[in-house]
Amino acid sequence: MMEEDFYATIKLKNGEEIYAKVSPCFEEEKTLLLITNPITISEVKSRSGMSGYKLESWLKTSKEDMLLINMNDVLTISESKDIDMIIMYQNYVRQSKDYGDDYPSRKKINRKMGYISNVNDAKEILEKLYKNS
Repeated sequence: MMEEDFYATIKLKNGEEIYAKVSPCFEEEKTLLLITNPITISEVKSRSGMSGYKLESWLKTSKEDMLLINMNDVLTISESKDIDMIIMYQNYVRQSKDYGDDYPSRKKINRKMGYISNVNDAKEILEKLYKNS
């Protein structure tokens, strides 16, 4: 018997926290979670105080996109109805499938992204900025 899929944050008993699309499965006397494309999310803050999120695959050495977790290993599960989080997750999953191992380093540096300099010029500019501050 399967229930409807939902997005959720899962806190495991070992302390790991993952985000995934979840389908509960009931087999005999066990409750299992079928999770799709599990990821970890960490907040990243820049020196200027801006913050963002870093999304990474939960299992780094596996290409499997569907996994089973025994509910006995789960500390808590929280359904996510946050549209921004769901969209961010869906974009990550789509892009990681499109680009494979090249994601997220798929972009090539070009002059449209900003000024590209050599090390000596950059060092000189940074030293001037430091001295003037």
